[in-house]
Amino acid sequence: MDDAAALLEPLIPALRRYAYALTRNHAAADDLVQDTLERALSHWMLRRRDGALRAWLFTILRNTYINSLRRARRQGEHAPINDEDAHARDGAPDAALGVRDVLATLDQLPEDHKSVLLLVGVEELSYEDASRVLGVPVGTVMSRLSRARQRLRAMLETGRTTMLRRVK
Repeated sequence: MDDAAALLEPLIPALRRYAYALTRNHAAADDLVQDTLERALSHWMLRRRDGALRAWLFTILRNTYINSLRRARRQGEHAPINDEDAHARDGAPDAALGVRDVLATLDQLPEDHKSVLLLVGVEELSYEDASRVLGVPVGTVMSRLSRARQRLRAMLETGRTTMLRRVK
């Protein structure tokens, strides 16, 4: 297990960033990373030796997050007692408002668009690694990323959500 710890430890900051981007809550992000690492260690012997460890961990994290969303949907909504994000942050107020607007807009995107933007744009995964994490072909990653960027840009410029129409 010392070998596993040496391989996993450098990846923890990236996992925490991605988890926070998904949850918008430091405590929930830490719990998500902990669950991810626990699952990774308990299934350590099942991982592919020739596969990308980082992509494998991001896949576990994303699947754990989606499962928690499904569980929360079944259990109903809970109101938080203390919201960390409500506290004012140090720094330029305009910059903080801009970041908050981008994060709020990002939360309005569909989960598949949000995930691909975070994996490729924030965590700098390659299209191939992102396709492994998401379980879709590379071309799908590229098209989702393009649509997600366009939609995010349009929402930020207009300040409103544009709904996509389904054409039969």
